[in-house]
Amino acid sequence: MEQPFDSLFKRYDQWYESPKGKRIFKAELKCLQKLAGSPEGRWLEVGTGTGRFAARMGINEGLDPSKKMLELASSRGIKAYQGFAENAPLPSGQFSGVMLAFTLCFIDSPKDALSECWRLLVPGGKLLIGIICSDNPWGRAYQIKKSEGHPIYKYARFLPLSDTIEITKQEGFELEKSASTLFWNPEELPQGEIEIRSGLYKDAGFSAMLFTKTDRGG
Repeated sequence: MEQPFDSLFKRYDQWYESPKGKRIFKAELKCLQKLAGSPEGRWLEVGTGTGRFAARMGINEGLDPSKKMLELASSRGIKAYQGFAENAPLPSGQFSGVMLAFTLCFIDSPKDALSECWRLLVPGGKLLIGIICSDNPWGRAYQIKKSEGHPIYKYARFLPLSDTIEITKQEGFELEKSASTLFWNPEELPQGEIEIRSGLYKDAGFSAMLFTKTDRGG
């Protein structure tokens, strides 16, 4: 079955080559790297898309429902698995870490996807989440794009930051540390040093959180 992103993968990926896309990608990547560093052990990106983030993070495996996106991810050296986050075609307890970057807003059931992440991880494994939340200027800007029928964001459902943390904890994870970036207006393109702050901030466009798998869940 063709997935929505099968017809959008080129447009999605090429956006990161634009001046604005390059700036945002650099900021978000640095924010994720601040928490995970160079991931050790076997890591999987759930919702890997075209593999841009996984490749730069040193994550070698990725899951996504879009065949076309996975073809591009494979060209970046990602071992690709086609499937959905809520029902991953992978055995339990095989990964030291799982990354969900910009994925939760495109998933039908974030709760089920987080439960699957718990299943895939070894005891004490790490879950790295990167999100744009609904309750900040960036989230509101993307929700306007969604309401206007944007070809990509019309599929997104942005959650408040507090809801994201709560459902992740409910599925058996403990928040270890966090970081934030995109402290500028979404319509701007600032120059100079990119600011990455430890912790979570309401005025940050992008929030990254590192969780640890606990004994709860399953």
